[in-house]
This record gives sequence, C-alpha cells and structure tokens, in this order.
Amino acid sequence: MTSAATGDTVQVPPGTHKRKSVTGTRKLVAAGFLLPALVLLGALVVYPIGFSVYRSFFDKSGDNFAGLDNYVEIFTDDTILTAVQNNAIWVVVAPTVATALGLIFAVLTERVRWGTAFKLIVFMPMAISMLAAGIIFRLVYEQDPDRGVANAVWVGVHDTFNESAGFPNAHPLPVHPLESAGGGAFITKEPVSAGSVVQLPLVGVAPAKMPSDAVPAKAATARDGQVTGTVWLDFTRGGGGKPNVIDAQELGLKGIQVEAVKDGKVVASATAGADGTFSLPAAADGAQLRLPEANFREPYNGVDWLGPSLVTPAIIGSYLWMWAGFAMVLIAAGLASVPRELMEAARVDGANEWQVFRRITVPLLAPVLAVVMVTLMINVLKIFDLVFIIAPGSSQDDANVLALQLYRSSFGTDADLGVGSAIAVLLLLLVIPVMLFNVRRMRKETRR
Repeated sequence: MTSAATGDTVQVPPGTHKRKSVTGTRKLVAAGFLLPALVLLGALVVYPIGFSVYRSFFDKSGDNFAGLDNYVEIFTDDTILTAVQNNAIWVVVAPTVATALGLIFAVLTERVRWGTAFKLIVFMPMAISMLAAGIIFRLVYEQDPDRGVANAVWVGVHDTFNESAGFPNAHPLPVHPLESAGGGAFITKEPVSAGSVVQLPLVGVAPAKMPSDAVPAKAATARDGQVTGTVWLDFTRGGGGKPNVIDAQELGLKGIQVEAVKDGKVVASATAGADGTFSLPAAADGAQLRLPEANFREPYNGVDWLGPSLVTPAIIGSYLWMWAGFAMVLIAAGLASVPRELMEAARVDGANEWQVFRRITVPLLAPVLAVVMVTLMINVLKIFDLVFIIAPGSSQDDANVLALQLYRSSFGTDADLGVGSAIAVLLLLLVIPVMLFNVRRMRKETRR
C-alpha cells in the first residue's frame, strides 16, 4: 500500500480488513438482538413518558396550551396537597419501619432453632397480592367488633379493665316509679325503707339486644333490715303484660348498678343478678334508689381505624405486614455473609450484645440496609392498591396518595388528563433521585 503523503509503501498487517469486517458483523448482530428490546422500551416506556410530559402542558380538553397551570394546581388543590403530604409520610415511615422490623427479625431469629419457620411465616404475606391483602385488612379494620379483628381485640382489652354498660337505651315509662335524675341517670320518686321490696322496671331494650345469659325476672323477697328489689325489662314480647308487674316472660337486667342516695351522697350500692334481683344493707333505709348513668352509656365499640385521623397509619400497618418479610429475608441473607470472627472478637474485648449489634452488625449490613430502604422507597412512591381498597369512601380523601390521585384525575366522568399527566410527571421526578442514588451505590459496590 502506497502512502499519499510520502509516496512510500506502507505495509498493512495481514488480516486487518478481515478483523474489521468481523467486528462490523458482530455489531450488526448485537444491534439485531437489541432492536426488539429497544422498540419495546421505546413504545412502553419512552413514548408514554414523553407524551405525559407533553400532555401535562395542556388543559382538560387537550386543545389549549395551559403552560404550568396543571403543576400549579397540584400544589394549590387541597385534595392533591393531601396526597403529596401522605406520600411524604409513606416515604419516611413505611420503608424505615419495615427495614427496622426486618433487621430485628433477622438478628433475633439467627440463633434459634425455629428461626427458619418464623421467617417463612413472616415472609408468607409476600405471596398474597395487594388486592387480596387490601380485602383482608378492610375486614380486619371493620368498625363492628363482631366482624373486625382489630376492634375485637381492642374492645376485649378495654372491657377487661373498664366494664361496659349493657343497656344504653333503657329508660323508665312515666307510670314507673322512676324519674330522670339528670346526666342520664334515673332515681326513685320516693324514698325507700328497710324491709320493703322495690320494683325498678325499665323499657327500651330490644329483646335481641338482651344478654345471652338473661333469665326471667324474679320478684325479690322482703328481708328485715335490708332493702331488696328487682330491676327488669318491663316488656313482654308479642304484647300483653301489665306495667310495674313482673310477668312470666319478662327478663331481669343483669349487671345493673343500684345506688342508695341520701343528701346527694351514695350510702350503699348493689349489682343486680341474672334475674334482676338486688339487696341493699340497712344504710339504704330512707334513701332514694338511683340507677347511675354508667348503666346506660353507649358500649365501647373500639377505635375508628379507618376514620380520617387513623386511616393512613392503619394502611401503612397493612403494608408493613406484607413487606417486613421481604426486608427480613434480604437482611438475613446479608447477615449470613458477615464475618463471625469480628463479632466474637468484639465479645472477647468485652462488648455486650447491644454494642456488637450497633457497632459491628449494623455497619457491616449498611449496604444491604440501603438496598432494602431504596427498594421500599420506590415501592411506596407508587403505592395504590392498598389505599384504594382499604380506605372507605368517607375517608379516601384523607388517605389519598399521588398514585391514587393520578387514577382519580385521569379516569371517570370528570377526568382531567392535564392534571393527571402532571401528577405522573411529578411521580417520575420523585422516583428519579432515588433511582440515581441506587445506581451510584451499585457502581461503588462494583468497584470494591
């Protein structure tokens, strides 16, 4: 080969043209294999992102340019602002708590024989779809203690320490010997005397609401030096019966508190038995008998888990139930690779278990903890299913998140695709920093 500059003959190494031809062929083959993936990536990722950005600058109809109006609405509309605030709560609380629980479970179950079984049980919720988990926890948080597990437990604990009233709607009739004492209590119209029998009839309790162990009321027996009586439901199912008279089918009001009051002070008290009978000592002579308002308070029905104030923490609780197992499994895998020599050396030097955990275990697990945290942060930024299913219509605005608002703004009869696209772009902008952090962290790990 002759050089054009010097006129000298230049020797070209044999095989050069052949190698260039092979390299070019390999590039074409690689491009051929990548082309379908690139087409799918462009059609399913790049184009939707580009169109969403473009659409976010137009109004509801899509015909008129709106500029930044849709983005301004995101930060001025109260409903969307609530979604932004709730997303911030989700991003801060859910990944942190899930990672902490996963770390605790992984460390505590490392040395026990049943640790594997425990990890399997904790990880099992990951096999359930978000839809199924949402349905499960919608029932768990049901307000009625007879249906909702959370309130059944809560009411059970509450009633253990605070006895519930059994007859919230009970009251006397005008013909009864009782009258209102104010504040929801009732008192006898006349004082009572020792050795007498007092009848305290009430109405207003549906037979279906009576305790399952209620028995027919029984007339009390007069006793010297005592005030006896009966508190009962003066109502016969199907009609019949006489007021102020204990009929055969009328039931006693078990558990009713009866107080003897003199000069505004309680001098004696008693509790009615299953048949409604009670007995007061001689101190009740000349007193008026009062049924305090505690007998008629509404029963404690637990916590309104899905009310405006607790709906977001409640849904986060269901998320933790699902994803704490995911965090635990990843952290346990990282813990298995931690050198045991370092831990044993620390213990030999006098470190206790807390110091070993804080100074050795956690720093060595930092890369794994970062992976779990970043993964969960990306996951909660797009949380939708649990909020949509668990939150009832009355408090869905209070539990609102950006992904749910994106759905609500983009679909339905009052859809505004401009605002919906702006919310989609905002979600993308929130996810990008987390993804960039994850990429940088992975590159650092690769260089080590």
